[in-house]
Amino acid sequence: MSSSDQLQRVIFEQADIRSVLVGLEQSYQQALAKHHYPALINILLGEMMAAVSLLSATLKFDGRLILQAQSNNQLKVLMAECNHQRDLRAIARFDGELPEQAEFCDLLEGGQLVITIEPEQGKRYQGVVPLEGKRLSNCLEAYFAFSEQLPTQIHLAADEQRAAGFLLQVMPAKGDSAADWEHFSCLGATLSDDELLTLNNETILRRLFHEEDCRLFDADALQFKCDCSRKRTGDALRYMTQEELEQIVRDEGSIDVSCQFCNELYQFDLADIAMLFSDSANIEGSDQLH
Repeated sequence: MSSSDQLQRVIFEQADIRSVLVGLEQSYQQALAKHHYPALINILLGEMMAAVSLLSATLKFDGRLILQAQSNNQLKVLMAECNHQRDLRAIARFDGELPEQAEFCDLLEGGQLVITIEPEQGKRYQGVVPLEGKRLSNCLEAYFAFSEQLPTQIHLAADEQRAAGFLLQVMPAKGDSAADWEHFSCLGATLSDDELLTLNNETILRRLFHEEDCRLFDADALQFKCDCSRKRTGDALRYMTQEELEQIVRDEGSIDVSCQFCNELYQFDLADIAMLFSDSANIEGSDQLH
């Protein structure tokens, strides 16, 4: 996509069908720059980031959406997050050397795909999907078909420099759209990975749906941003006792905690631990730990 790091919604005026297009460049590269993953993981994480961006566009809520693929195989976890402010982050966990080329579901065979919605207000929702089909896109299509009863087509692509995604879906709470869906899904199926990665949104829509009347909404900007903080790290440490934490500092010199997403390092000494457990420790005070 020529315009990097943006998400655009599309509706078709004469059909109960909607679409979303997402392109990532700087945010994708920033997520990868925090780690030294092999090429295969870089590509899979790009697809995960594009996918979670697409999914976030189908929801209206304040909070975060987490897409996580997990297994007991060599590749343990692929995770990507997107919140309502369009902040993205992603991470992978694996053991040993991975093959240079492999399909998404082969690497995670026997695992599952977990979609978690964490609203700022209200109940947390989680959907679990078995990893069936070769690609992440196949798994997500199955999720919408069985969990949401929404016919959906998804294309995902990444090449370590750019990541992109395309979603085509029957609009929820609409009438009989079977004929429309058959027509639009056949057209959407002709989209190639190369077209998705290199063409702008207007050109993609013109190539796929040149005979259809569609409306392309203004783009929403996406960015890489990690919401870790010194306060949140300190709050996590308080699950241990003050005595346990002080003993670690005496043994190690300090407590060093790195964010798994962005590698930001937070260090805590004895004075910091005392502040964590003081009566005056609060939201503002905890952020001021030195």
